[in-house]
Amino acid sequence: MDLGLQGKRAIVTGGSRGIGKAIARELAREGVDVAIVARNKADLEAAAKELSAETNRRIIPLVADVTSRDQIDAMVAEAVRVFGGVDILVNSGSAPGGSASAIGPVESVVAEDLIADFDVKYVGALRCSQAVLPHMKAGGWGRIVNISGANARNAGNLSGGARNGGLVHMTKTLAVQLGRHGITVNCVHPGTTRTERTPSLLEARAKQLGTTPEEAERQDFLPDSPRGNAICRMVDASEIAFVTVFLASEKAWAVSGELVAATGGAGRAVYY
Repeated sequence: MDLGLQGKRAIVTGGSRGIGKAIARELAREGVDVAIVARNKADLEAAAKELSAETNRRIIPLVADVTSRDQIDAMVAEAVRVFGGVDILVNSGSAPGGSASAIGPVESVVAEDLIADFDVKYVGALRCSQAVLPHMKAGGWGRIVNISGANARNAGNLSGGARNGGLVHMTKTLAVQLGRHGITVNCVHPGTTRTERTPSLLEARAKQLGTTPEEAERQDFLPDSPRGNAICRMVDASEIAFVTVFLASEKAWAVSGELVAATGGAGRAVYY
């Protein structure tokens, strides 16, 4: 299927590693020029060099902190200068550490940590969306995809759940406001996803269970396991990217303001 993405221009925050990097790769494979955004210059430059060599597309590294509107505006302006415009925004940036400070008894949660987390994931996505909208409106076409997280559906992580649930609400609100301008907005919920961090996490899990990393992973993803899913294996970052690229494509006009869970069928709740 031709997704109609050849020659489009994208910005991917959190694009130096993990899910964001996987999304940048798959967009580029579909003929998109991509600006990857993060705070670490060395990681960005290495990722841009790698992805450009793999895909033969223009991949530019842009350093920016999504908590700063000035830095976001400068980043978008540079992407537009290099590419001539911007058609796609993927908000994949998040605070490092997976909001670990907000897991556990409510008495131990530090309000400032939650606020900082929310500022990166939720308000950061809003800032980036605001910055690209004039360019998308001028072109009469745009795609915004927010990468959220399945912990929005599960109790336990106060900041992670709140910020991701908030992104779902923002997604619908922006979709309603922007559809008349030819812009769709959607949200993707990854669950546990294989990235560069996975081997070390599996090593720690294996020690906890007293087994090998391979067996720990197998046990954890059985459907009856609390960590399990319907497909009995971990979803890869590339598979999150496939979903995201479709939502960013010309073929996805019928989908806007929606949440797509890409967890491999985790959980037993039924959503209508």
